[in-house]
Amino acid sequence: MEPLAVGHLFPDYLNIYADRGNIAVLSARAEWRGYRLEVQPLGAGAEISHGEHDLFYIGGGQDREQALIAPELASLGPALCEAFEAGAAFLAVCGGYQLLGRYYRDQSGEELPGIGLLPLHTVAGSRRMIGDVLLECELEPGARRTLAGFENHAGQTILDPGAEPLGRVVSGFGNDGKSGYEGCRRGRAIGTAPYRRSPRFRAPARRARAGGSRSLRPPSRNPRRPQLAEFRRRSRPVLLRRTRT
Repeated sequence: MEPLAVGHLFPDYLNIYADRGNIAVLSARAEWRGYRLEVQPLGAGAEISHGEHDLFYIGGGQDREQALIAPELASLGPALCEAFEAGAAFLAVCGGYQLLGRYYRDQSGEELPGIGLLPLHTVAGSRRMIGDVLLECELEPGARRTLAGFENHAGQTILDPGAEPLGRVVSGFGNDGKSGYEGCRRGRAIGTAPYRRSPRFRAPARRARAGGSRSLRPPSRNPRRPQLAEFRRRSRPVLLRRTRT
């Protein structure tokens, strides 16, 4: 399999919202497409070489953790922005989404610096926005899809005029609970607050694909389908017996 290099930013601090699970999902989806995910943790003082990473991922954390790493992340900002301009993709979730903007102003009024990759800023609000969220997204021109997740944030993210959101909120709060939009897209960079798939919505919910410096073609077939079909065939008689007893 062809390797796909992922730089996981500050995984020891921004790791509380299903972020290891997100990496596992990315790994599985990459494998289905013939790629092998090679994940490299990147922390304070990391050296980011030009063209070394295809994708950068940053997850979520509480205000305390964000305050601890924000200055170190900001110091990596120029190198990360250069990597983006050179073709690397970015996926930012929850707190990491906030820190890819210009700044995050916490409850005390302190402004934590972001790297300015996404055209937005975030201000902590008094209301916590928690629950399932369903978005309508157009990741490719003319192809509308739904994306479902679970959001848990007090930060109100405000996009710059003309900035492109990830999707329109069908159900839930979104960026700020009032704009009607969630997330932000800038080329190959995607940021969003929801951090895992919601079991409430049955509509197809797919993570946004960041078309990075390589072309990730959709698989012609899922290589695990034969095994899944065989598992269902063997499991059905057992399930039927259990429902009758």
